[in-house]
Amino acid sequence: MRDKNVLLLSIGLSYILSHGKEPMTFGRRAFLVTLAAVGAAFGIFRSRHSIKVFLSGATRKAEPAVGGNPFRAYGNSLVAAVGGREVKAMVEQAVSLIGGLEPLEIKGKSVLVKPNVVGGRRHPTTTNPEVVRAVVELLYEAGASTVYVGDMSALIRGGTAKNMERTGIAAAARQAGAGTLFFEDHAWVRVEINGRYLREVEVTEWFFKVDRVINLPVIKTHRYAGYSICLKNFVGATHFSQRPYLVDLKHWEEVVAELNLAFRPDLNIVDGTRTMVEGGPWEGKTRETNLILAGGDRLACDVVGLGIIKSFGQWPPLASVSPWQMRQVKRAVEIGLGARGSDAMALRTASLDNDSAFASLMDTVRTIIGLPAQDS
Repeated sequence: MRDKNVLLLSIGLSYILSHGKEPMTFGRRAFLVTLAAVGAAFGIFRSRHSIKVFLSGATRKAEPAVGGNPFRAYGNSLVAAVGGREVKAMVEQAVSLIGGLEPLEIKGKSVLVKPNVVGGRRHPTTTNPEVVRAVVELLYEAGASTVYVGDMSALIRGGTAKNMERTGIAAAARQAGAGTLFFEDHAWVRVEINGRYLREVEVTEWFFKVDRVINLPVIKTHRYAGYSICLKNFVGATHFSQRPYLVDLKHWEEVVAELNLAFRPDLNIVDGTRTMVEGGPWEGKTRETNLILAGGDRLACDVVGLGIIKSFGQWPPLASVSPWQMRQVKRAVEIGLGARGSDAMALRTASLDNDSAFASLMDTVRTIIGLPAQDS
């Protein structure tokens, strides 16, 4: 019921915040005050703290944190897909296939790991805690000085701290030696961008307090954004007021892509141990895919993840189109977030247990996204 309430509320009020390409003169802050008041009346916000966070704003400005992708070969973005049952071994092999952690110079650096903790349900609604543990351990083994695991849950899903505990992510982080961060408890930084639907993005200050950021999403479908993998995972690090349905309800997917203009993670490690292939983002049909993806190009990783979803044939938005035609992907290509097509990426695969089902899945994925049967 809360999901329905917040969606109906945003449909009724989002037009106040934006009209076409330019914000209306009503003003973002006045809009947020109105939305908070009505949301509280609807019972959407679970605590006064949620309302306070919703109304808080950025305390300083920063330039977009962008940079090159070191995980490339012959000019193409590398994506690795590794199948198996041992999570840490899969993570290690996936990172190794794209060149290892050496290009990131992890030794002595502080690192933020950003999983998907959208709510309190376990994976694939949220990131598998075993994947979180494996990544943290790998970073420390590479010489990281401090590792943090941080995110911010959806507005109607309660505090991130409770959700991290419910999902097992907090315990996994602690056991691996990482600290936990809940972005709603910290400051926001305003980053100016040159988007069609957004001119600025408020992101967590922690992106600018650590040396490296690792994006750790899941592969899942999403009723409103089409899908949720690397690009969509960035939404959890942006201010509540910039949820896509509050910026431009009719261009939800394009807004997701533009939010990513504000920051580029250093590496994406994607949890495909279990994949949501229909429904989402809270619940839906799932499949045991037993794999991990890794790459420096979040757009290329998303396309591979979409190929995996499409291979099961249960998600109508992908039924008759290529992953490259999904609106998140199309807008991300337009604004230069990564590979512009299959000829600008390469997929490296390995199965740790010689599983023929994994090999068959990867052959199907290559066909779906337009890659040759084998990389040259």
